[in-house]
Amino acid sequence: MLPLDHIPQLFHPDLQQQIDLWQGRASDEQQSRLQRCLQACPELKQQLARVWVASDFVAKGALQQSAAFVDLLESGLLGKSLTQAQMAELLDARLSTGDDLDEAGFDRALRQFRRDMMQRIVWRDFCRLGSMQETVADTTHLAEVTIQAAIRFHYALLQPRWGLPIGKSDGKPQPMVVLGMGKLGGGELNVSSDIDLIFTYPQSGNTEGGRKSVSNQEFFVKLGQKVINSLDNVTVDGFVFRVDMRLRPYGQSGALVLNFDSMEEYYQTQGREWERYAMIKARVVSANACEGGAVAGEQLMTMLAPFTYRKYLDYSAIESMRSMKAMINREVKRKGKQGDVKLGAGGIREIEFVVQVFQLIRGGRDARLRERQVLMLLPLLESEGYLPEGAAEKLSSAYIFLRNAEHAIQGYQDKQTQSLPVDEKDQLRMAWTMGCADWSDFVAEMDGHREFVNSHFQSVISDPEDEQQQVSEWAEWEALWLDDLDREGLCQALEQQGFAESEGIAKVIGDLKKSRALTYMQAEGRERLDGLMPRLLKAVQASAGSAETLRRVTHLIEGVCRRTAYLVLLMENPGALQQLIRLCGASPWIAEQLSRHPALLDELLDQRALYRVPDKAELRDQLRQHMLRIELGDLEGQMEGLRYFRMSRALHVAACEVSGALPLMKVSDSLTWIAEVILEHVLDLVWSQMVSRHGEPGVKEGEPAPEFIVLGYGKMGGIELGHGSDLDLVFVHNADSKSYTRGEKSIDNQSFFIRLGQKIIHVLNTQTLSGQLYEVDMRLRPSGNSGLLVSSLSAFEKYQREEAWTWEHQALVRARVVAGGENLAREFSRLRQGILCQSRNRGQLVADVVSMREKMREHLGSKGTETQKAGQFHLKQDAGGIVDIEFLVQYAVLSRAAENPKVAFWSDNIRILGDLVAEGLMSEAQSEALISAYKAYRSAGHRLALQNRPGVVGGDEFAAERAAVKAIWQEWLGS
Repeated sequence: MLPLDHIPQLFHPDLQQQIDLWQGRASDEQQSRLQRCLQACPELKQQLARVWVASDFVAKGALQQSAAFVDLLESGLLGKSLTQAQMAELLDARLSTGDDLDEAGFDRALRQFRRDMMQRIVWRDFCRLGSMQETVADTTHLAEVTIQAAIRFHYALLQPRWGLPIGKSDGKPQPMVVLGMGKLGGGELNVSSDIDLIFTYPQSGNTEGGRKSVSNQEFFVKLGQKVINSLDNVTVDGFVFRVDMRLRPYGQSGALVLNFDSMEEYYQTQGREWERYAMIKARVVSANACEGGAVAGEQLMTMLAPFTYRKYLDYSAIESMRSMKAMINREVKRKGKQGDVKLGAGGIREIEFVVQVFQLIRGGRDARLRERQVLMLLPLLESEGYLPEGAAEKLSSAYIFLRNAEHAIQGYQDKQTQSLPVDEKDQLRMAWTMGCADWSDFVAEMDGHREFVNSHFQSVISDPEDEQQQVSEWAEWEALWLDDLDREGLCQALEQQGFAESEGIAKVIGDLKKSRALTYMQAEGRERLDGLMPRLLKAVQASAGSAETLRRVTHLIEGVCRRTAYLVLLMENPGALQQLIRLCGASPWIAEQLSRHPALLDELLDQRALYRVPDKAELRDQLRQHMLRIELGDLEGQMEGLRYFRMSRALHVAACEVSGALPLMKVSDSLTWIAEVILEHVLDLVWSQMVSRHGEPGVKEGEPAPEFIVLGYGKMGGIELGHGSDLDLVFVHNADSKSYTRGEKSIDNQSFFIRLGQKIIHVLNTQTLSGQLYEVDMRLRPSGNSGLLVSSLSAFEKYQREEAWTWEHQALVRARVVAGGENLAREFSRLRQGILCQSRNRGQLVADVVSMREKMREHLGSKGTETQKAGQFHLKQDAGGIVDIEFLVQYAVLSRAAENPKVAFWSDNIRILGDLVAEGLMSEAQSEALISAYKAYRSAGHRLALQNRPGVVGGDEFAAERAAVKAIWQEWLGS
């Protein structure tokens, strides 16, 4: 009847016995129908033989419900995939018998449907007609459609007696919202899994319209009990799914059902770490028993997200995961489950932990990591650099292999177990089901996967140091922090450990211990701090750090005492701790940035990236990837994302600067590029918001689409941004001001561009939790603060040609387009050069430039008596300083560009000076002297800024440079 050539010899008697039993129990009609199925589809013969050998569950089902088994073969369902909607239709057809079902009839129909679908799922899995992903999806779909059917049935059945549950706040019928947890929530149910559920409903209130009114709580408890019975109770027809409710708030001692307010209150005040881990997989699997259920489900998930995902990088997740794994390991050892493909070393759970630790750490900031399925997350983790190259593919292969092995174990007898068989015959059956020649081949392949999984699990989640080593290594360092030593004793102990500034170090330690932040620390946080401080003190001593370095680091520690995940980050990552000490020692500015924004500590983890600065194209790509994680409509999220991007990239630049890896010009280039790519993104973001609201700006027939540009002036225009520089910006458009936008909420073009400019400034200027993105100065626009926020190009030109002061033309020398439309940018560049190349009266120009310079020096330069002035040098404003060089360059352009237009091309001083030499307008010696002084001043200014000091040095510094600049000024401007 069935072929035996593809069946191992050991199982031939078992298959023949199954055939004999079938022929003895099935009716003649059923046997004939089976024969017709096998003749119509010859592959079914091999499949039937394979499944009857590999699965007692399917074989016994064929004998016990022979008619239903033949119906399943004839249905064609074994040979095709099903969507959840198709499975729901099949269940609806099974429940729509024409007669009203009572509870017993409903439960019977549900169990029979489950039996048929599970036989189909195991058949397709064992015959490899569907992938592992299809198997878990089908099982998940089966659970969801049966849960939904049970809720609909019992919700309707309870109404005549108890009425509809009505919300106290909105007066609307209340749905039961069901959260699927674990593998059900992840869409990854195995073939003999229980289902973890949490029942909830939106609002308290009472039922209405029934014979008796009860509270909504009572109604939903009754509904929940009915649903559980319909799914979980074992009858002569079996069961549907084993239901586990222990993950609900308060566990087994808690109410079966809670409303949303009670759920929120529980998770905000009492939710534990393992519950955060469980919530990663949480998903609404049923909410449609009445209108508004889908909205309620979304509301619930939004409410729970802050509990699961922290807005900051939560490195405490590693410690929590480690504790959970240790508990599992003890359970495995106690119960002898080392052969468990789920819980054993290198098993399914370790792959899940590798994924979920990154979800908990970073899911609050990267919504993409809230994906619930392991196989979807692994490639993302590798692409983001959280897993080494090639690891995602190998971990995915291991996951698929182990899940297939789990199904081979469970599908044999429909039992919920993950333990490998110990009987020799069962081992051969499993190996054969998995496509292996024998048990040893299967074990070798499985061990290869598990070794790889365990090695990655250990690298992600294991303790960085052996516990036995810790006791001896840290004992002396712990004494410096934990022992109650007086100041003298502490100083002696610090000297013994090699500290040069023992008095200063002792004071910092004492101040930290007495600080208000430590006084109010929770026990868990204090334990983490006690673990970090010995490591910090040792690292400070090893790096020859000073008391001031330690003070800067402890200032950060005080700031993160309530967010102790950062303490864990530093304790878990010795490299990050070393970089923190190095950077804080080098720059109080960096220390201050890290203290204000401890999320930046994440940037210290990868030393290669920390001390590498990308070019503009790479920066643009990094920003694009960074912002992809945030919905375009989430303006607050976009603003926070941009602020973090700016701070993190500026930190990289500062780290390179203090380490000497980046010269001055590259520092300014990098900081300017960061601002440019951010401005590009902000313009795109705000433009899309304006267009979605008002439509595209109107245009006259035959004319190109209008454009908008952002002009950078001053340091931005001159590609000379420093740390903390503000942005001098001007906005220009080329639209017809009399036309209107083409949207439903149409406005005139001028209003459109003014609002666009206002929104750009709002995104840049607004103080959020992370501070200000950039301070924006718009005073250089035509007519200054009294002028329009946004000018048309024609209005800009008219102003520059007819009304602008000399100093405004000086400012135009350092102006350039930093974001916006390419066509308009080219038009502006031509206009700028045309204005700069105008013929000017040099005598009047000299007078204007000198007058403006003297006013600036008087108001902004060094103050005091002549002796006091002589004792200091203001790098920017004093005679012979930065502004003198800038004014010299601007004068040279304005006075010579009419005859030599090439000198009006660039906006940065260094290249303009080069062009002045090339055009024969300045000697090479003068140009080199100005460039040398300019670089020296700016380099000193950068160093001072990183030390949080003003740009003032001693009066005897840069004497030669100042003298050279003054001499050249005298030669060119005669004053």
